[in-house]
Amino acid sequence: MTSPRHVPVMLDRVVALLEPTLATPGAVVVDCTLGLGGHSEALLQAFPECRLVGIDRDLHALELSRQRLAPFGERATLVHAVYDEIGEVLGNLGIPGVHGIFFDLGVSSMQLDEAERGFAYAKDAPLDMRMDDSRGRTAADVLNEASVGELTRILRVYGEEKFARRIAEHVERARQVEPFTTSGRLVELLYDAIPAPARRTGGHPAKRTFQALRIEVNDELRVLERAIPAALDAVVVGGRVVVESYQSLEDRLVKQAFTAVTRSEVPPDMPFVPEGMEPRFKAVIRGAEQATDDETDINPRAASVRLRAVERVHAGETSKEGRA
Repeated sequence: MTSPRHVPVMLDRVVALLEPTLATPGAVVVDCTLGLGGHSEALLQAFPECRLVGIDRDLHALELSRQRLAPFGERATLVHAVYDEIGEVLGNLGIPGVHGIFFDLGVSSMQLDEAERGFAYAKDAPLDMRMDDSRGRTAADVLNEASVGELTRILRVYGEEKFARRIAEHVERARQVEPFTTSGRLVELLYDAIPAPARRTGGHPAKRTFQALRIEVNDELRVLERAIPAALDAVVVGGRVVVESYQSLEDRLVKQAFTAVTRSEVPPDMPFVPEGMEPRFKAVIRGAEQATDDETDINPRAASVRLRAVERVHAGETSKEGRA
């Protein structure tokens, strides 16, 4: 079953990457970004003796995925949490180690489709952008309260926006007249703030600003910096961590964390690797994989995906390596 609003990205490849570890009876897999449950449903169907722990900060997504995964009964345990809390979630469930962990990063199809959430710049809606709309400040709060310097930093770092300072100054002037409440007014401002030649290249002129605000509101990069080492710590020997990223900032963090735990610290001229100095993980795929042209034609969201995967090959602590 696949929701018409939600086509899981690289679904068959994700299942194949996790197959060597999840085919074991009693295996446990964690979907750290449950969303509408498309990947989780496929994993539960493919591996009938595995158990799933699904994590999501979005209460609306949890409710929908709970309905979708209800046929699997006690094999699926769903938890309202942020994915950097994976250690606490597993500890509360009495699970000492897991066999597979999956991340599908970024904003979900459901969040983009629900106009009232304010994630999509194509629809005028309240400027919210909280993945967990039960707590925290909104995108409107950031626009109305951040200083020009802070807003410039957010847009430049999280949105890689060349006109960050110019946009921040336009926001400062506009909010003195009236606080920001809706996405439509922000989009209008961006058309005024970004020079016409720049608006004609690089996609929609609001894309980078909306990305930056979403990342700031949900603390996405700092959460990811904590989550990947936590995931690496949680998998048993033979277990795999699989991550789908959709923009360069998050993919860079994943790449750095995976490189740190798969890299040997032994000098290259040493004829052998002494016991205890072997890397804790090995790369399952070389670099990052992308979706095929056929999949991208069917599912445009797959166009920017970068898929990475590592497998644990030795026991021992990994958190320091993961944060390198």
